[in-house]
Amino acid sequence: MARLGGGLDVLRRRADFVAASTDGVKIGGPIIGLHMRDRADAGETPRVGFTVTKRVGGAVERNRMKRRLRAAARLALDGFAKPGCDYVLIARRAVLDVGFERLRRDVAEAAKRAHGRSAGARPRAAGQTDPAAGSRPESGR
Repeated sequence: MARLGGGLDVLRRRADFVAASTDGVKIGGPIIGLHMRDRADAGETPRVGFTVTKRVGGAVERNRMKRRLRAAARLALDGFAKPGCDYVLIARRAVLDVGFERLRRDVAEAAKRAHGRSAGARPRAAGQTDPAAGSRPESGR
């Protein structure tokens, strides 16, 4: 297993990325997306993976995005990442345009939100309402 530094390992296997996407908590944002999965291996070191699709740019831009994400994750998740958790950071095009401090802050905030959601119930899908509120979703007409 490759080490990212700061007590983090790097995800390499596709099965780990898929598991984080299907079984984990998903956090979206304008700069990055985050999938977090608790493996329930409390003794294991936290792992982080990076995804940059071809839709966001050419190879040079994608590599630059990954370098920026690795550096931000190393700083933002160091000491904050829970043992036994997998974090997958998904780059948006804005990763190239924002300042590094903003990128680091967004990674940290996304991880905090993911930990908050993993402790509670899953969020409702779009269009669903709170049954206790007694209202119905918009019909779209």
